[in-house]
Amino acid sequence: MNPDLRRERAAASFNPDLLTHILDGGAQNTRRRREIENLILNDPDFQHEDLNFLTRSQRFEVAVKKSATLVKKIREFGISDPDEIMWFKNVRKINFVEPVSVHFSMFIPTLLNQATRAQQEKWLAPARGFEIIGTYAQTELGHGTHLRGLETTATYDPETQEFILNSPTVTSIKWWPGGLGKTSNHAIVLAQLYTKGKCYGLHAFIVPLREIGTHKPLPGITVGDIGPKFGYDEMDNGYLKMDHYRIPRENMLMKYAQVKPDGTYVKPVSNKLTYGTMVFVRSFLVGESARALAKACTIAIRYSAVRRQSEIKPSEPEPQILDFQTQQYKLFPLLATAYALHFVGAYMKETYHRINEDIGHGDLSELPELHALTAGLKAFTSWTANAAIEACRMACGGHGYSHCSGLPNIYVTFTPTCTFEGENTVMMLQTARFLMKSYEQVQSGKLVCGMVSYLNDLPSQRIQPQQVAVWPASADISSPDGLTEVYKLRAARLVEIAAKNLQTEVSRRESKEVAWNLTSIDLVRASEAHCHYVVVKLFTEQLLKIQDKSLQTVLRNLCLLYSLYGISQKAGDFLQESILTDAQVTQVHQRIRELLTVIRPDAVALVDAFDFQDVSLGSVLGRYDGNVYENLFEWAKSSPLNKTEVHESYYKYLKPLQSKL
Repeated sequence: MNPDLRRERAAASFNPDLLTHILDGGAQNTRRRREIENLILNDPDFQHEDLNFLTRSQRFEVAVKKSATLVKKIREFGISDPDEIMWFKNVRKINFVEPVSVHFSMFIPTLLNQATRAQQEKWLAPARGFEIIGTYAQTELGHGTHLRGLETTATYDPETQEFILNSPTVTSIKWWPGGLGKTSNHAIVLAQLYTKGKCYGLHAFIVPLREIGTHKPLPGITVGDIGPKFGYDEMDNGYLKMDHYRIPRENMLMKYAQVKPDGTYVKPVSNKLTYGTMVFVRSFLVGESARALAKACTIAIRYSAVRRQSEIKPSEPEPQILDFQTQQYKLFPLLATAYALHFVGAYMKETYHRINEDIGHGDLSELPELHALTAGLKAFTSWTANAAIEACRMACGGHGYSHCSGLPNIYVTFTPTCTFEGENTVMMLQTARFLMKSYEQVQSGKLVCGMVSYLNDLPSQRIQPQQVAVWPASADISSPDGLTEVYKLRAARLVEIAAKNLQTEVSRRESKEVAWNLTSIDLVRASEAHCHYVVVKLFTEQLLKIQDKSLQTVLRNLCLLYSLYGISQKAGDFLQESILTDAQVTQVHQRIRELLTVIRPDAVALVDAFDFQDVSLGSVLGRYDGNVYENLFEWAKSSPLNKTEVHESYYKYLKPLQSKL
C-alpha cells in the first residue's frame, strides 16, 4: 500500500463501509453485491488482453465473447434479480460497452412493458434464453429526438393480416441502434402506423432481422455496422433498411394500442405510454451518470493523494497535490456532485417502478410529471457528469491523457448519454413544457403537486428587491434546508420569467410554435433551475434518513458544498432575481473554502466508499493500493509497439533516408 494512501485512510472521520451500505441501500445489499462480484473477479473465462492495445474488430470480438460468457455464468450461478444481474455485468464492464447491452436494457424491458400477455409468452422466453437477441431501432439518419419526424412506415394489409415495414427514403434508414450491426437477430422497430389509409403515429413492432441458425439477413432486410465512432469501439451500432418487409399482425406490440384483424385501430389511453421504454432508460441513465462520475472522482482523488509536485513552502518536501486548494476546488465539488446524483438516481429508480406499477393498475395521474422529470434529470445529470469527468481528467495532468488512467475511456463511453435517448436541449424543453402547463394551472387558481408544488406559492414570492435584505433565520448558508429554499425560489422565479416572456411573444404573433422558439433560452434556463432544485432537495432529504452521526456529518458537508458551489456557479441568477445580496454571495464563496478544508481529510475515504474494484475501475492511476508509477511503467512496456526493439517502419522508411546522407 502506498504510504500516502495508508495515512489518508487512517485519518478518515468515518467508516467507509458504513457509507457503502447507504449507497447500496443496506448492508445486506452490499454483501450480496460483493458476493456476486467475487464470483467472477478471478474467473479465467473473463481474462483478456488490455483492450486499449486491440483493434476495433478485436475489441468487438472480445466484447461478444465476454457477453456470451456472462450469459452462461448468469445461468450457471442462477442469478435472476435485475439488480444482481446489473452488479454482475458492471464488474467486468471496465468502462466499455457490451454488444448485447441494449438487449438487456431496452429490448426485454419493452416486451415487459408494452407487449400483451400472449406476446410475452411467445417472445420473452426466447429473449431471456438468447435464442432471440434484440435491439431497439428508433433513431433514423434524418431524425432522432424529434420522434414525430421519423419516416419508417408500417402499413397494415388486412388481406394477409400483415404489416409492411418500409424505409421510403435515405433519411428513414434506422441508424445508431446498439447491437444492430452484427449482433442482434431481432429489433423492436418504431414506425409510423398506417391502417385504412390513415396514419396513427409511432408504434412499436417486433421485427426479425436475421435467420436463426445462420445469422444471415432475411430477404428485404439490409443491415450492417455504421463504422468507428468517438468511442464505443466494442459496440456494433448499426443501420437498418427495410424494403416492403412483411411481418405478422401479432408482431405489433399491442398492450396499449391495437390493430384489429380488419384494420380497425384501437387507440391507447395515453399516447405517452408508447414511449415507456425511453422513460425507463432515461430514469436509469440518471444513476449511470452518478456511477460514471464516481469512477472519475475515485481515480482523480486517489491519484491526487499519491502525486507529489511543486512546493507550498520553499525548501519543504513536495506536497500531495490534493493539498493544493485549487486541486480541492476542482475535485471536491465534483465528489459532492457524484453523491448528489447517486441519491437522485436511487430516487428516480424507485419513482419509475412505483409509477409504472400505478400505470399497470390504470392510474396515469403521475405519468406527465414522470415524463418531465426523467427528461429533465437525464439532461441535467448527463451534462453535469460529462463536464465533470473531463475536469477529473484534466486534474490528473499529463497522465490523465493516457488510456492507462481509465479516464478517456470513461469519458468517451459516457458522453453519448448527452444525445442518446433524447438530445439534452430538447429534453430540457420537454420539461419546460410541463413547467409552463403547471404555471398556467396555478395562474388559473388550481393547485399543482409533486416536484412543482413550489409554484403554488408564487404570489408570496413576488418580493420587491428592496425587501430582500438578509436570509431568514431558517435559511442561512450553514443549513441544507435553507439552501433548498433558496434553490426553490430561484426555480420559481425563472419559471415565472420564462412563462411571462412566452406569453409576451405569443401576444405578438399568431404562431405559438414561433413564440416557443423565441423563448427557448429562457425555457431551458427554467428547466435547469427546476432540476437543480430537485437535486438539492433530494440530497437534503437523504440526510434525514441517516442515523450514524459521523456519516451524517460528512454527508451534510458534501450537501452544503454541492449546494453552495451551485450558487457560486450561477451567482447571476440569485443576484439578478434579488434572491441573494452581494454580501451573501461573498459568504457563499468563503463557506466553500472552509468546506474544502473540512472535507480534505475524508476525501480518499469518500471515494473508497463507492467500492469500485480495481478491475472494474480499469485505471492505473486509481489503483486502491496507490502503486501508480511502477504499474504505469509496466503498462507502457506492454504496448504492441514494444514487441520489437526496432519497428519495421525504420527499415522501410527511415533507414533508406539515412543511407543517402
